[in-house]
Amino acid sequence: MILYEYPFNESIRTMLRLEHLFDRLGTLMGRDAALDHHFALVTLFEIMDVASRADLKSDLLKELERHKAQLQSYRGLPGVEDQRLDQIVQHIEGAFQRLNALAGKAGAALTSNEWLMSIRSRISIPGGTCEFDLPAYFNWQQHAPAQRRKDLMNWAQSLMPLAEALKVLLSLLRDAGAPHKVAATAGQFQQSLPANKVYHLLRVRLDPALGLIPEISGHRLMVSIRLMRQDDEGRLRQISEDAAFELTLCS
Repeated sequence: MILYEYPFNESIRTMLRLEHLFDRLGTLMGRDAALDHHFALVTLFEIMDVASRADLKSDLLKELERHKAQLQSYRGLPGVEDQRLDQIVQHIEGAFQRLNALAGKAGAALTSNEWLMSIRSRISIPGGTCEFDLPAYFNWQQHAPAQRRKDLMNWAQSLMPLAEALKVLLSLLRDAGAPHKVAATAGQFQQSLPANKVYHLLRVRLDPALGLIPEISGHRLMVSIRLMRQDDEGRLRQISEDAAFELTLCS
């Protein structure tokens, strides 16, 4: 099944973007080619750009505290396993402490590295990291893969508390939703949302054999999904037949 996720607010949108970048960073760092490590560095700078939002760290800390308080309120209720609850709360507390101990914004420690910042200033310029522009960077790319990987891991280390907090929060959010099967009539699906409940994330799972692409839009009171298929020229066209998919709303 192919999973598509749609955020209902800017905070979740930022978190999903960062999760995507951290996943890419981990994949690229694990490879050996100098080109992969170049794009790992590009990704590192992208994470710094997204994470530079002034209130991101404080927002994540508040969300961790909110989830912890909410989970603590479940203690002693019927059907709640206290041992499992304690494990989740400890995980949240650990993520909170490590993110809170981070000085300044995520990645701020890297801005004092002049060599890295010289690469960052040119990496967005087409062809700006050629060997005649940045000979020291070209020399670094000739190092053994294990040495480059060690450097990348050292540079990424200051961003790991952010990655851990994101993983905890998004996991809690995704676990809060219950998937169910729905049908799109002639490729169109709409569902009203209750006014007394706030949803943060929508998840759609589609059978890849159907060759369908969801076009999702939504707000606090309504979600709309159109199922599209690409024609021979690559343009998206809404299908005319009925199709089933899995929908999850996470609050």
